[in-house]
Parts: sequence; structure tokens; C-alpha cells
Amino acid sequence: MSDDDYCTVTDATRPPKADGPPYAECVLCREPTEYPESYKGITLCPVCAWQEAQRTACSG
Repeated sequence: MSDDDYCTVTDATRPPKADGPPYAECVLCREPTEYPESYKGITLCPVCAWQEAQRTACSG
């Protein structure tokens, strides 16, 4: 494993993007996401996804 791969997330799956409403709610703030309401699983809006990525990012 190289240093460049240290923070790389592998096998991460994302829900499919919705073509239009209805949209799934964000599990943190309950705002609409870009994912279809029919998706079963954790969905985050772009703001919460960015904040979660910042929170879990490698620090060094």
C-alpha cells in the first residue's frame, strides 16, 4: 500500500441519483437529498455528506 492509498476508501457504494421527485430525506437534517425516496439505506444531503467527509477525513 502506498502513502497515496492510505486514505482511499475502497468498495464504497452510493445510492443511485434520482431523476426527479420524490427525493429521500437526509438522515441527519431531514432535508431532501439527490437520491430517490425508494432507496433503502443511509442517505445524506450534499451539506451533511461534506460535513461527514470532513469529520472522518484523515488528519495526518
